[in-house]
Amino acid sequence: MPVYNKLVRDGIPQIIEQDNHTYTMRTLSDEEYVLELRKKLGEELQEYLQADNDKDAIEELADVLELMHALTTVHGSSPDALEQIRRKKADKRGGFAKKLFLIETHAITTATAKDD
Repeated sequence: MPVYNKLVRDGIPQIIEQDNHTYTMRTLSDEEYVLELRKKLGEELQEYLQADNDKDAIEELADVLELMHALTTVHGSSPDALEQIRRKKADKRGGFAKKLFLIETHAITTATAKDD
């Protein structure tokens, strides 16, 4: 039987049983859970970055969103509160819809020249 040693979705045990397999599983401590959620988020983000088409990209983004919801909860908040923060930031600084790409900035100096 393959060894996975990874965080899995809550419905995976039932899927394994339906496939006529057995499994070994344990419940993580809170500290382990946060570490594994972060690791899984990195994996899913990599899968999104490697997606070859829009359909696969959306599937991977759904996984990223699921992990973000779980992480929001372990950090003592909620997906609704996260969305409120996102909206507040978007209202203050905008989103990314305009596709703006900042190259550089320059300080504007107000030099006053005196004629001698």
